[in-house]
Amino acid sequence: MIRFITETGIEVPAVTAGQMREIDRIAMEETGPNLYQMMENAGRNLASLAMELLGDRWNKSKIVVLAGSGGNGGGGICAARHLANRNANVTLCLANPDRLGSVPQFQHKIYQNTTGKTIGLEQFKNEKYDLIIDALIGYSLKGAPTGVILQLIRWANQAKTPILSLDVPSGVDASTGETPGEFIRADLTITLALPKTGLLPAKTGDLYLADIGIPPGTYKRIGLDYASPFDKKYSIHLKVQQY
Repeated sequence: MIRFITETGIEVPAVTAGQMREIDRIAMEETGPNLYQMMENAGRNLASLAMELLGDRWNKSKIVVLAGSGGNGGGGICAARHLANRNANVTLCLANPDRLGSVPQFQHKIYQNTTGKTIGLEQFKNEKYDLIIDALIGYSLKGAPTGVILQLIRWANQAKTPILSLDVPSGVDASTGETPGEFIRADLTITLALPKTGLLPAKTGDLYLADIGIPPGTYKRIGLDYASPFDKKYSIHLKVQQY
């Protein structure tokens, strides 16, 4: 069993990947917010935490964002844009640029109008970064990572650089915490909306929770008794208890 507790003592309900998928569906089709809004909120919270982690030298640090082609990647691309808009030294690497979904593609279109760079795997293998942001897979994992995503996971794990994962470390099953293949060994993870049942401390590092704008009525439609844990903040640190 696992419990997720805020620093003020509030227990936050956890969901499986299937439950989170249904919450996303209800939000997009019935209650709002839409996918563009949720992705924007996710990306902004991710960028904000990245700057907080880097401290006073955030705008002098080198940041690389590894982005997949789905919603998780879109959140990473959005974060890269927010960082670039603040003159951070940010580089974006798209795992599969020819397979970007329509909403991540829209995020990339905006990003291309910033000062941020976009490069391929071969171009940065020997580069040194101060922070790696992992936005490759998220809760949509289906089997062991392969291809370019696998190469990026291996590179990140060997880079000896702090890694911040978005929602779920890539390669980790969001529901069970199992790892069918290689996975990102995150130092920190910022999960979205609600913690996932598979976010075990050994896999996530320090865990944060980000508000992406989903209203309580959306959670109630899947039977969750939800009260916002965020107070005046948009992201909070979670303590994890296993028993």
